[in-house]
Amino acid sequence: MQAHPLRLAPGDDLRVAVEDALRQRDLQAAFVVQGIGSLHVAALRFAGAQAPTEIRGDLEILTLAGSVSPDGAHLHMSIADARGQVFGGHVARGCTVRTTVELLLVSVPGYSFAREPDPQTGFMELVIRGGGAPQSGSS
Repeated sequence: MQAHPLRLAPGDDLRVAVEDALRQRDLQAAFVVQGIGSLHVAALRFAGAQAPTEIRGDLEILTLAGSVSPDGAHLHMSIADARGQVFGGHVARGCTVRTTVELLLVSVPGYSFAREPDPQTGFMELVIRGGGAPQSGSS
């Protein structure tokens, strides 16, 4: 594994910046292992929802983690608003950095990640290649 610490700037779209970082470094498989920072806008898709919910205000990122492939990112995040109310869910495009986001992207050499339709779930799911045969689903 190789660490790639990132600092995102005010106005950056969190998800777009993470996906761009993967492409700029020509990585095929990576994880965001942790992230902190602040947002003006959080776009989170809650469990079972079809579309993201926008939360606006002074928001603090409490946790940020997920997998990143050349096909895109699958990130989950928890945030707190100025009253300390906590929200969490799937990170959609549109999460706008307020002051900074600091995160650790970790690449996994020898592997490649892809997102492919899974007939069992109906969603684009992670497929892991490398170190043997393709892997998907639970291990």
